[in-house]
Amino acid sequence: MLVFILLILIWSVYIKRNIGEVAFIGMIVVSLFGGSRAAELLLGGIKYALSYEVLFASLAFVFMSFLLQSTSVLQGMLKIFNRLFRKMKGGPAYVNTAISSFLGMLSGGNTPNAATSGAFTAQWLLSTGWKREQAATLIAANGGLGAGFPPSSSLFIVLAFPTVAGAVSEGQLYIALFLTGIYQVIWRVVYIHYIIRKNHIVLPETVTDEPWSSVMKTAGKNLLLFLGAIIPVALNMGPLSDLIAGRSEVWKAAVDSINILVWIPILMIAIILALGWKDIREKFHSREQFVEELIPHFSSTGGLLIFVFAASNIISKLGLSEDIVQILNSMSLSKVATVVIILILVAVVAGPLSSTATLTSIGVISHAILVSVGIDPLAAATAILVVASTEGASPPASGALFVACGLTECDPPKIFMPLIKWFVLPITCIAVLVCLGILPLPR
Repeated sequence: MLVFILLILIWSVYIKRNIGEVAFIGMIVVSLFGGSRAAELLLGGIKYALSYEVLFASLAFVFMSFLLQSTSVLQGMLKIFNRLFRKMKGGPAYVNTAISSFLGMLSGGNTPNAATSGAFTAQWLLSTGWKREQAATLIAANGGLGAGFPPSSSLFIVLAFPTVAGAVSEGQLYIALFLTGIYQVIWRVVYIHYIIRKNHIVLPETVTDEPWSSVMKTAGKNLLLFLGAIIPVALNMGPLSDLIAGRSEVWKAAVDSINILVWIPILMIAIILALGWKDIREKFHSREQFVEELIPHFSSTGGLLIFVFAASNIISKLGLSEDIVQILNSMSLSKVATVVIILILVAVVAGPLSSTATLTSIGVISHAILVSVGIDPLAAATAILVVASTEGASPPASGALFVACGLTECDPPKIFMPLIKWFVLPITCIAVLVCLGILPLPR
Protein backbone atom coordinates (compact mmCIF):
# COMPACT_ATOMS: atom_id res chain seq x y z
CA MET A 1 0.00 0.00 0.00
CA LEU A 2 2.89 2.36 0.71
CA VAL A 3 4.25 1.63 -2.77
CA PHE A 4 0.80 2.33 -4.23
CA ILE A 5 0.55 5.69 -2.42
CA LEU A 6 4.08 6.69 -3.44
CA LEU A 7 3.33 5.83 -7.06
CA ILE A 8 0.33 8.15 -7.10
CA LEU A 9 2.20 10.96 -5.30
CA ILE A 10 5.24 10.82 -7.58
CA TRP A 11 3.27 10.36 -10.79
CA SER A 12 0.69 13.07 -10.08
CA VAL A 13 2.74 15.68 -8.20
CA TYR A 14 6.27 15.40 -9.54
CA ILE A 15 5.92 13.82 -12.97
CA LYS A 16 2.57 15.62 -13.41
CA ARG A 17 1.02 12.94 -15.57
CA ASN A 18 -2.61 11.90 -15.97
CA ILE A 19 -4.13 10.22 -12.90
CA GLY A 20 -5.64 7.53 -15.16
CA GLU A 21 -2.13 6.39 -16.12
CA VAL A 22 -1.03 5.91 -12.53
CA ALA A 23 -4.30 4.14 -11.70
CA PHE A 24 -3.39 1.62 -14.44
CA ILE A 25 0.15 1.23 -13.16
CA GLY A 26 -1.07 1.00 -9.57
CA MET A 27 -3.53 -1.75 -10.52
CA ILE A 28 -0.68 -3.82 -11.97
CA VAL A 29 1.68 -3.13 -9.05
CA VAL A 30 -0.97 -4.09 -6.48
CA SER A 31 -1.62 -7.37 -8.30
CA LEU A 32 2.10 -8.23 -8.14
CA PHE A 33 1.81 -8.44 -4.36
CA GLY A 34 -0.15 -11.63 -4.99
CA GLY A 35 2.97 -13.39 -6.28
CA SER A 36 2.00 -16.43 -8.32
CA ARG A 37 -1.64 -15.27 -8.17
CA ALA A 38 -0.83 -11.91 -9.82
CA ALA A 39 -2.34 -12.72 -13.25
CA GLU A 40 -5.43 -14.26 -11.69
CA LEU A 41 -5.94 -11.23 -9.43
CA LEU A 42 -5.41 -8.79 -12.31
CA LEU A 43 -7.87 -10.49 -14.65
CA GLY A 44 -10.39 -10.93 -11.86
CA GLY A 45 -10.14 -7.25 -10.95
CA ILE A 46 -10.65 -6.10 -14.55
CA LYS A 47 -13.62 -8.45 -15.00
CA TYR A 48 -15.17 -7.09 -11.81
CA ALA A 49 -14.68 -3.47 -12.96
CA LEU A 50 -16.16 -4.02 -16.41
CA SER A 51 -19.27 -5.72 -15.01
CA TYR A 52 -19.82 -3.14 -12.24
CA GLU A 53 -22.97 -1.08 -12.90
CA VAL A 54 -21.55 2.02 -11.21
CA LEU A 55 -19.13 2.35 -14.13
CA PHE A 56 -22.07 3.06 -16.45
CA ALA A 57 -23.46 5.65 -14.05
CA SER A 58 -20.16 7.50 -13.80
CA LEU A 59 -19.72 7.72 -17.56
CA ALA A 60 -23.35 8.81 -17.94
CA PHE A 61 -22.65 11.74 -15.61
CA VAL A 62 -19.62 12.70 -17.72
CA PHE A 63 -21.85 12.76 -20.81
CA MET A 64 -24.46 14.79 -18.95
CA SER A 65 -21.86 17.36 -17.88
CA PHE A 66 -20.66 17.68 -21.49
CA LEU A 67 -24.21 18.34 -22.71
CA LEU A 68 -24.77 20.89 -19.93
CA GLN A 69 -21.73 22.87 -21.06
CA SER A 70 -22.97 22.77 -24.65
CA THR A 71 -26.42 24.28 -24.01
CA SER A 72 -27.94 27.41 -22.48
CA VAL A 73 -29.48 25.49 -19.57
CA LEU A 74 -26.73 26.62 -17.18
CA GLN A 75 -27.14 30.27 -18.21
CA GLY A 76 -30.87 29.98 -17.55
CA MET A 77 -30.21 28.70 -14.03
CA LEU A 78 -27.77 31.57 -13.47
CA LYS A 79 -30.44 34.07 -14.46
CA ILE A 80 -32.79 32.65 -11.85
CA PHE A 81 -30.07 32.66 -9.17
CA ASN A 82 -29.19 36.27 -9.99
CA ARG A 83 -32.79 37.38 -9.62
CA LEU A 84 -33.11 35.48 -6.36
CA PHE A 85 -29.94 36.69 -4.60
CA ARG A 86 -28.81 40.03 -6.01
CA LYS A 87 -30.71 42.16 -3.50
CA MET A 88 -28.93 40.48 -0.59
CA LYS A 89 -25.75 41.78 0.98
CA GLY A 90 -22.98 39.68 -0.48
CA GLY A 91 -25.35 38.56 -3.24
CA PRO A 92 -22.61 37.33 -5.60
CA ALA A 93 -21.16 35.17 -2.80
CA TYR A 94 -24.51 33.43 -2.39
CA VAL A 95 -24.84 33.08 -6.16
CA ASN A 96 -21.35 31.54 -6.36
CA THR A 97 -22.25 29.10 -3.58
CA ALA A 98 -25.60 28.27 -5.21
CA ILE A 99 -24.03 27.69 -8.63
CA SER A 100 -21.27 25.55 -7.13
CA SER A 101 -23.86 23.49 -5.27
CA PHE A 102 -25.98 23.14 -8.40
CA LEU A 103 -23.00 22.06 -10.50
CA GLY A 104 -21.91 19.72 -7.71
CA MET A 105 -25.25 17.96 -8.04
CA LEU A 106 -24.69 17.59 -11.78
CA SER A 107 -21.08 17.15 -12.79
CA GLY A 108 -19.04 16.46 -9.66
CA GLY A 109 -15.88 18.24 -10.87
CA ASN A 110 -14.09 20.56 -8.44
CA THR A 111 -11.91 22.54 -10.83
CA PRO A 112 -14.60 22.97 -13.55
CA ASN A 113 -16.95 23.92 -10.72
CA ALA A 114 -14.67 26.75 -9.60
CA ALA A 115 -14.05 27.87 -13.17
CA THR A 116 -17.75 28.02 -14.10
CA SER A 117 -19.06 29.68 -10.94
CA GLY A 118 -16.05 31.97 -10.70
CA ALA A 119 -16.37 33.12 -14.31
CA PHE A 120 -19.81 34.51 -13.48
CA THR A 121 -19.07 35.92 -10.03
CA ALA A 122 -15.34 36.75 -9.58
CA GLN A 123 -15.49 40.34 -10.78
CA TRP A 124 -18.94 40.77 -9.26
CA LEU A 125 -17.47 39.85 -5.85
CA LEU A 126 -14.60 42.32 -6.26
CA SER A 127 -16.93 45.13 -7.35
CA THR A 128 -19.10 44.71 -4.23
CA GLY A 129 -16.30 45.04 -1.68
CA TRP A 130 -14.62 41.62 -1.46
CA LYS A 131 -10.82 41.67 -1.36
CA ARG A 132 -9.00 39.58 -3.95
CA GLU A 133 -7.79 37.06 -1.37
CA GLN A 134 -11.28 36.69 0.11
CA ALA A 135 -12.94 36.25 -3.28
CA ALA A 136 -10.34 33.71 -4.40
CA THR A 137 -10.69 31.81 -1.13
CA LEU A 138 -14.47 31.52 -1.52
CA ILE A 139 -14.34 30.51 -5.20
CA ALA A 140 -11.66 27.86 -4.59
CA ALA A 141 -13.42 26.49 -1.52
CA ASN A 142 -16.79 26.38 -3.28
CA GLY A 143 -15.13 24.40 -6.06
CA GLY A 144 -14.91 21.58 -3.52
CA LEU A 145 -18.70 21.28 -3.60
CA GLY A 146 -18.17 19.42 -6.87
CA ALA A 147 -17.12 16.43 -4.77
CA GLY A 148 -19.08 17.57 -1.71
CA PHE A 149 -22.44 16.95 -3.41
CA PRO A 150 -23.46 13.77 -5.20
CA PRO A 151 -22.92 12.56 -7.79
CA SER A 152 -19.15 12.57 -8.25
CA SER A 153 -16.35 10.27 -9.34
CA SER A 154 -15.34 10.11 -5.68
CA LEU A 155 -18.73 8.66 -4.75
CA PHE A 156 -18.39 5.94 -7.38
CA ILE A 157 -14.92 5.03 -6.12
CA VAL A 158 -16.15 4.71 -2.53
CA LEU A 159 -19.08 2.52 -3.64
CA ALA A 160 -16.50 0.05 -4.96
CA PHE A 161 -14.75 -0.29 -1.59
CA PRO A 162 -15.07 -3.88 -0.34
CA THR A 163 -16.18 -2.65 3.09
CA VAL A 164 -18.86 -0.46 1.47
CA ALA A 165 -20.24 -2.80 -1.19
CA GLY A 166 -22.99 -4.87 0.38
CA ALA A 167 -23.10 -2.79 3.55
CA VAL A 168 -24.18 0.54 2.06
CA SER A 169 -26.54 1.00 -0.88
CA GLU A 170 -26.07 3.56 -3.64
CA GLY A 171 -29.19 5.40 -2.51
CA GLN A 172 -28.09 5.57 1.14
CA LEU A 173 -24.69 7.03 0.27
CA TYR A 174 -26.21 9.43 -2.26
CA ILE A 175 -28.66 10.89 0.26
CA ALA A 176 -26.08 10.97 3.08
CA LEU A 177 -23.57 12.86 0.93
CA PHE A 178 -26.30 15.27 -0.15
CA LEU A 179 -27.07 16.05 3.51
CA THR A 180 -23.40 16.61 4.38
CA GLY A 181 -23.21 18.84 1.30
CA ILE A 182 -25.90 20.97 2.96
CA TYR A 183 -23.80 21.01 6.15
CA GLN A 184 -20.90 22.34 4.09
CA VAL A 185 -23.09 25.00 2.49
CA ILE A 186 -24.22 26.15 5.95
CA TRP A 187 -20.57 26.60 6.94
CA ARG A 188 -19.92 28.62 3.79
CA VAL A 189 -22.84 30.89 4.69
CA VAL A 190 -21.11 31.48 8.05
CA TYR A 191 -17.93 32.50 6.20
CA ILE A 192 -19.87 34.81 3.87
CA HIS A 193 -21.55 36.53 6.83
CA TYR A 194 -18.14 37.00 8.45
CA ILE A 195 -16.72 38.70 5.35
CA ILE A 196 -19.82 40.88 4.95
CA ARG A 197 -19.43 42.19 8.50
CA LYS A 198 -15.64 42.48 8.31
CA ASN A 199 -15.71 44.45 5.03
CA HIS A 200 -18.86 46.41 5.91
CA ILE A 201 -20.49 45.31 2.64
CA VAL A 202 -23.78 47.07 1.92
CA LEU A 203 -26.46 46.80 -0.74
CA PRO A 204 -25.69 48.59 -4.02
CA GLU A 205 -27.39 51.96 -4.36
CA THR A 206 -29.24 50.93 -7.51
CA VAL A 207 -30.47 47.50 -8.38
CA THR A 208 -32.18 46.82 -11.68
CA ASP A 209 -35.05 44.43 -11.14
CA GLU A 210 -36.30 42.25 -13.94
CA PRO A 211 -39.80 41.08 -13.07
CA TRP A 212 -40.07 37.49 -11.91
CA SER A 213 -42.63 36.94 -14.63
CA SER A 214 -40.03 37.87 -17.25
CA VAL A 215 -37.31 35.73 -15.63
CA MET A 216 -39.55 32.69 -15.39
CA LYS A 217 -40.81 33.22 -18.93
CA THR A 218 -37.30 33.15 -20.39
CA ALA A 219 -35.47 30.84 -17.94
CA GLY A 220 -38.07 29.07 -15.81
CA LYS A 221 -38.18 26.01 -18.05
CA ASN A 222 -34.62 25.17 -16.95
CA LEU A 223 -35.94 24.33 -13.47
CA LEU A 224 -37.33 21.15 -15.04
CA LEU A 225 -33.78 19.82 -14.80
CA PHE A 226 -34.31 19.21 -11.08
CA LEU A 227 -37.00 16.67 -11.97
CA GLY A 228 -34.20 14.43 -13.17
CA ALA A 229 -33.10 14.04 -9.56
CA ILE A 230 -36.47 14.41 -7.81
CA ILE A 231 -38.29 11.62 -9.70
CA PRO A 232 -35.78 8.77 -9.13
CA VAL A 233 -35.25 9.71 -5.48
CA ALA A 234 -39.01 9.94 -4.85
CA LEU A 235 -39.54 6.52 -6.45
CA ASN A 236 -36.62 5.02 -4.56
CA MET A 237 -37.46 6.17 -1.04
CA GLY A 238 -40.08 8.08 0.93
CA PRO A 239 -43.90 8.09 1.00
CA LEU A 240 -44.40 7.77 -2.77
CA SER A 241 -42.05 4.81 -2.91
CA ASP A 242 -43.84 3.12 0.01
CA LEU A 243 -47.23 3.76 -1.60
CA ILE A 244 -46.22 2.19 -4.92
CA ALA A 245 -44.35 -0.72 -3.31
CA GLY A 246 -47.37 -1.49 -1.13
CA ARG A 247 -49.59 -2.30 -4.11
CA SER A 248 -48.12 -5.77 -4.69
CA GLU A 249 -44.91 -7.78 -4.70
CA VAL A 250 -44.46 -7.00 -8.39
CA TRP A 251 -44.62 -3.25 -7.76
CA LYS A 252 -42.26 -3.63 -4.79
CA ALA A 253 -39.75 -5.47 -6.97
CA ALA A 254 -40.07 -2.74 -9.60
CA VAL A 255 -39.38 0.01 -7.06
CA ASP A 256 -36.46 -1.94 -5.57
CA SER A 257 -34.92 -2.29 -9.03
CA ILE A 258 -34.60 1.49 -9.46
CA ASN A 259 -30.97 2.55 -9.14
CA ILE A 260 -30.94 6.32 -8.62
CA LEU A 261 -27.30 6.64 -9.69
CA VAL A 262 -28.28 5.20 -13.07
CA TRP A 263 -31.64 6.90 -13.55
CA ILE A 264 -30.69 10.40 -12.38
CA PRO A 265 -28.19 10.96 -15.23
CA ILE A 266 -30.48 9.25 -17.76
CA LEU A 267 -33.40 11.54 -16.92
CA MET A 268 -31.23 14.65 -16.70
CA ILE A 269 -29.65 13.87 -20.06
CA ALA A 270 -33.11 13.52 -21.57
CA ILE A 271 -34.22 16.84 -20.04
CA ILE A 272 -31.07 18.67 -21.17
CA LEU A 273 -31.53 17.32 -24.70
CA ALA A 274 -35.16 18.44 -24.69
CA LEU A 275 -34.32 21.93 -23.40
CA GLY A 276 -31.13 22.50 -25.35
CA TRP A 277 -31.48 20.52 -28.58
CA LYS A 278 -31.45 23.70 -30.65
CA ASP A 279 -28.23 24.87 -28.93
CA ILE A 280 -26.57 21.53 -29.61
CA ARG A 281 -27.52 21.61 -33.30
CA GLU A 282 -26.13 25.14 -33.63
CA LYS A 283 -22.86 24.37 -31.83
CA PHE A 284 -22.09 21.07 -33.52
CA HIS A 285 -22.26 21.12 -37.30
CA SER A 286 -21.94 17.35 -37.67
CA ARG A 287 -22.08 14.13 -35.69
CA GLU A 288 -18.36 13.70 -36.24
CA GLN A 289 -17.63 17.03 -34.55
CA PHE A 290 -19.89 16.08 -31.61
CA VAL A 291 -18.07 12.77 -31.11
CA GLU A 292 -14.60 14.33 -31.51
CA GLU A 293 -15.30 16.84 -28.75
CA LEU A 294 -17.04 14.28 -26.52
CA ILE A 295 -14.44 11.49 -26.53
CA PRO A 296 -11.70 13.38 -24.58
CA HIS A 297 -14.16 13.82 -21.70
CA PHE A 298 -14.57 10.04 -21.48
CA SER A 299 -10.98 8.93 -22.02
CA SER A 300 -9.45 10.00 -18.70
CA THR A 301 -12.45 9.41 -16.43
CA GLY A 302 -13.42 6.07 -17.96
CA GLY A 303 -9.91 4.66 -17.73
CA LEU A 304 -9.44 5.98 -14.21
CA LEU A 305 -12.61 4.37 -12.88
CA ILE A 306 -12.02 0.99 -14.54
CA PHE A 307 -8.51 0.76 -13.08
CA VAL A 308 -9.61 2.07 -9.67
CA PHE A 309 -12.45 -0.45 -9.41
CA ALA A 310 -10.11 -3.25 -10.47
CA ALA A 311 -7.42 -2.20 -7.98
CA SER A 312 -10.02 -2.02 -5.21
CA ASN A 313 -11.11 -5.59 -5.96
CA ILE A 314 -7.50 -6.79 -5.95
CA ILE A 315 -6.81 -5.06 -2.64
CA SER A 316 -9.83 -6.76 -1.13
CA LYS A 317 -8.63 -10.19 -2.24
CA LEU A 318 -5.11 -9.56 -0.94
CA GLY A 319 -6.37 -8.73 2.55
CA LEU A 320 -4.29 -5.57 2.90
CA SER A 321 -7.10 -3.83 4.76
CA GLU A 322 -7.10 -6.50 7.45
CA ASP A 323 -3.32 -6.14 7.87
CA ILE A 324 -3.60 -2.39 8.47
CA VAL A 325 -6.45 -2.94 10.91
CA GLN A 326 -4.32 -5.36 12.92
CA ILE A 327 -1.49 -2.84 13.08
CA LEU A 328 -3.78 -0.07 14.32
CA ASN A 329 -5.43 -2.41 16.80
CA SER A 330 -2.03 -3.19 18.27
CA MET A 331 -1.57 0.55 18.92
CA SER A 332 -4.63 0.54 21.22
CA LEU A 333 -5.97 3.89 20.03
CA SER A 334 -9.34 5.06 21.28
CA LYS A 335 -12.27 5.26 18.89
CA VAL A 336 -12.20 9.06 18.80
CA ALA A 337 -8.42 9.19 18.32
CA THR A 338 -8.63 6.72 15.44
CA VAL A 339 -11.35 8.75 13.72
CA VAL A 340 -9.41 12.01 14.07
CA ILE A 341 -6.10 10.49 12.89
CA ILE A 342 -7.61 8.75 9.87
CA LEU A 343 -9.59 11.79 8.68
CA ILE A 344 -6.62 14.12 9.15
CA LEU A 345 -4.58 11.66 7.06
CA VAL A 346 -7.17 11.85 4.28
CA ALA A 347 -7.17 15.67 4.46
CA VAL A 348 -3.36 15.80 4.25
CA VAL A 349 -3.25 13.51 1.22
CA ALA A 350 -5.98 15.61 -0.45
CA GLY A 351 -3.53 18.55 -0.41
CA PRO A 352 -1.30 17.44 -3.28
CA LEU A 353 -3.83 15.06 -4.83
CA SER A 354 -7.34 15.25 -6.26
CA SER A 355 -10.25 13.76 -4.35
CA THR A 356 -10.29 10.74 -6.68
CA ALA A 357 -6.55 10.14 -6.28
CA THR A 358 -6.86 10.53 -2.50
CA LEU A 359 -9.58 7.90 -2.30
CA THR A 360 -7.71 5.67 -4.73
CA SER A 361 -4.60 5.67 -2.57
CA ILE A 362 -5.88 5.51 1.01
CA GLY A 363 -9.68 5.34 0.82
CA VAL A 364 -10.10 1.57 1.10
CA ILE A 365 -7.79 1.28 4.09
CA SER A 366 -9.25 4.34 5.80
CA HIS A 367 -12.80 3.04 5.57
CA ALA A 368 -11.79 -0.43 6.77
CA ILE A 369 -10.03 1.04 9.82
CA LEU A 370 -13.00 3.25 10.74
CA VAL A 371 -15.41 0.33 10.45
CA SER A 372 -13.09 -1.86 12.54
CA VAL A 373 -13.33 0.54 15.51
CA GLY A 374 -17.12 0.53 15.45
CA ILE A 375 -17.97 3.38 13.08
CA ASP A 376 -21.12 2.77 11.03
CA PRO A 377 -20.11 1.90 7.40
CA LEU A 378 -22.39 4.62 5.97
CA ALA A 379 -21.06 7.28 8.36
CA ALA A 380 -17.47 6.26 7.64
CA ALA A 381 -17.96 6.33 3.84
CA THR A 382 -19.69 9.72 4.00
CA ALA A 383 -17.04 11.23 6.29
CA ILE A 384 -14.21 10.13 3.99
CA LEU A 385 -16.00 11.70 1.01
CA VAL A 386 -16.52 14.94 2.95
CA VAL A 387 -12.82 15.20 3.81
CA ALA A 388 -11.73 14.26 0.29
CA SER A 389 -13.86 17.14 -1.04
CA THR A 390 -11.41 19.58 0.61
CA GLU A 391 -9.29 19.04 -2.50
CA GLY A 392 -10.73 22.28 -3.83
CA ALA A 393 -9.48 24.17 -0.78
CA SER A 394 -6.26 22.25 -0.11
CA PRO A 395 -2.94 23.88 -1.00
CA PRO A 396 -0.55 23.48 -2.69
CA ALA A 397 -1.77 21.63 -5.79
CA SER A 398 -5.50 22.28 -6.01
CA GLY A 399 -6.66 23.06 -9.52
CA ALA A 400 -9.62 25.02 -8.16
CA LEU A 401 -7.22 27.15 -6.12
CA PHE A 402 -5.22 28.30 -9.14
CA VAL A 403 -8.34 28.83 -11.24
CA ALA A 404 -9.78 31.05 -8.50
CA CYS A 405 -6.55 33.04 -8.24
CA GLY A 406 -6.45 33.50 -12.00
CA LEU A 407 -10.01 34.82 -12.07
CA THR A 408 -9.34 37.30 -9.25
CA GLU A 409 -5.71 38.12 -10.11
CA CYS A 410 -4.67 37.00 -6.63
CA ASP A 411 -1.24 35.65 -5.62
CA PRO A 412 -1.89 31.93 -4.77
CA PRO A 413 0.30 31.68 -1.62
CA LYS A 414 -1.78 34.44 -0.02
CA ILE A 415 -4.80 32.18 0.25
CA PHE A 416 -3.07 29.01 1.48
CA MET A 417 -3.60 29.72 5.17
CA PRO A 418 -7.12 31.22 4.79
CA LEU A 419 -8.19 28.08 2.94
CA ILE A 420 -6.78 25.79 5.62
CA LYS A 421 -8.20 27.90 8.45
CA TRP A 422 -11.65 28.53 7.04
CA PHE A 423 -12.35 25.38 5.04
CA VAL A 424 -9.94 22.42 5.35
CA LEU A 425 -10.02 22.31 9.16
CA PRO A 426 -13.75 23.07 9.62
CA ILE A 427 -14.80 20.57 6.94
CA THR A 428 -12.59 17.92 8.54
CA CYS A 429 -14.34 18.69 11.84
CA ILE A 430 -17.71 18.19 10.12
CA ALA A 431 -16.51 14.77 8.95
CA VAL A 432 -15.40 13.84 12.48
CA LEU A 433 -18.82 14.80 13.86
CA VAL A 434 -20.52 12.74 11.14
CA CYS A 435 -18.35 9.73 11.99
CA LEU A 436 -19.12 9.98 15.69
CA GLY A 437 -22.85 10.32 15.05
CA ILE A 438 -23.09 13.88 16.43
CA LEU A 439 -24.20 15.23 13.04
CA PRO A 440 -27.04 12.93 11.95
CA LEU A 441 -27.38 11.07 8.66
CA PRO A 442 -30.64 9.79 7.12
CA ARG A 443 -31.39 6.08 7.27
